[in-house]
Amino acid sequence: MSLDRILLSRFRNHRETAVEGTAQFNLLVGENGAGKTNVLEAISLLAPGRGLRRAQLADMPGQAGDGGFAVSAELAAPGGDPVRLGTGIAAERPGRRLVQVNGAQGSALSLAEWLSIGWLTPAMDRLFVEGAGARRRFLDRLVLALAPGHAGNTVRLETALRERNRLLSEDRAPDPRWLDAIELQIAEAGALVAAARADLVARLDEALLALPEAPFARPALAYQPGGPLDAEALAAALREGRPRERAAQRTLTGPHRDELAVTMAGKGQPAADCSTGEQKAMLIAIVLAHSQLLEGYGEARPRLLLLDEVAAHLDPLRREALFERLRTGSAQVWLTGTEIAPFEAIAGEAAVWEVSSGAVRRVD
Repeated sequence: MSLDRILLSRFRNHRETAVEGTAQFNLLVGENGAGKTNVLEAISLLAPGRGLRRAQLADMPGQAGDGGFAVSAELAAPGGDPVRLGTGIAAERPGRRLVQVNGAQGSALSLAEWLSIGWLTPAMDRLFVEGAGARRRFLDRLVLALAPGHAGNTVRLETALRERNRLLSEDRAPDPRWLDAIELQIAEAGALVAAARADLVARLDEALLALPEAPFARPALAYQPGGPLDAEALAAALREGRPRERAAQRTLTGPHRDELAVTMAGKGQPAADCSTGEQKAMLIAIVLAHSQLLEGYGEARPRLLLLDEVAAHLDPLRREALFERLRTGSAQVWLTGTEIAPFEAIAGEAAVWEVSSGAVRRVD
């Protein structure tokens, strides 16, 4: 299966854009600000979450529209009918995201059952020097590609945590029985989230060992839990920590405090202390190892990799190595760049579009 016939309506600077006739490699080429990343962002919305920019829905409609937008695409299956996915917002309800699968209303979480989408953007270059929250979101996106149910578990965890924090911040002491119920929800969902993260990090670290040291710097990964991994033990820790956490007015123990520790293999140096080039190389290595890991799962869902401006920051040796790794996988790859030159190695086998002022034109 592959993603094809992608339609953007009133999305960012794209008034009406159609992208058809896709291939394994798909190149979007144009000047800065032309709307290349907007196409990738639209595609990323065909998965749960806020997309590759983590933008608010209200920021996505085009200025010349009515306040709504729509993104749709087809999953083409050989010998079968295509599956049509769609998402967007209506002008009259700008804060509510709408999702459709084959014309039937669905939830954003249900999109994970159809597509596995990963991405790499220039903004992620600071992943190793930002706070732990950014690395948890990155890790959860990787987990989601393998386990669609992870999205529901994280939502349940976050919802219960918000409720507990609300109770802890109230002037009067909360009802212990109500806290018991909320903490049980946190413990049950949190144990599932933590187990999925720990399993993914272990598998990913093993997959990274199979990658050569050169031309990419090989990272070593470690999962550092923010609380007990067992549901019963986590519930007990939350119960015992109530006095301290009521004083802090927030929950201090649990998977929302997890950390993904990354060091450069061979040097034992924390990723945050490595050079910008080394950090970029390690990030690409993680994405490649994750893609390789997905191959071994026999995953039935189509896989997409959205790589925004990735080639421009790599030397020719690393670019060639990246393309070769991507070529041997089954993921459909979308890349952006300001010119075709960095992609000459794959241009002959790629579908290429020129993007200009929110308009997309196929280049034969």
